Amino acid sequence: MKKIFAVAVFATMTMLGTTAASAGNVHSHAGSRAGGPPEPQPGAQPGAQPGAQPGVQSGVQSGTASQQPAKALRQVSEDQYKILLNQCRYADTQEAREQCRADVAEQYRVGKHDPTLDCRAYSGVTVCGELKLSEREQACVQESVQGGMTHRRAEVECYAFR
Repeated sequence: MKKIFAVAVFATMTMLGTTAASAGNVHSHAGSRAGGPPEPQPGAQPGAQPGAQPGVQSGVQSGTASQQPAKALRQVSEDQYKILLNQCRYADTQEAREQCRADVAEQYRVGKHDPTLDCRAYSGVTVCGELKLSEREQACVQESVQGGMTHRRAEVECYAFR
């Protein structure tokens, strides 16, 4: 019932041109396409190092004795980061949800909008990036695609609703 209500709220808000910003609601990233650059984020690190890949920031792990370079972090907007974190709530188990959130924290950082991040919305659910599907969800995707649904939509719907 909550999902049906959330879909109705999302549809209404989309028609009115607004976005949901509170946790537990579906987030739209349409506002980030308004044309202006994203606002600087508090605590965000300065831009990427010269010669670095656009949207990727390498850093140094704090608190390590050897001060070895950290894994490169993909820079995304605050809205994209929220979507990445919020989509973790659809993972099958508590362990999978925790791992999903840990993966987001390890792979992404808030910075500027990344237009190459694959974000999509179907049935009121917005997700970004590659989804880690369980075997059950993968079977659902195959079945849905055989039934005529697009692969991208089947991934989102099976991840969120099954």
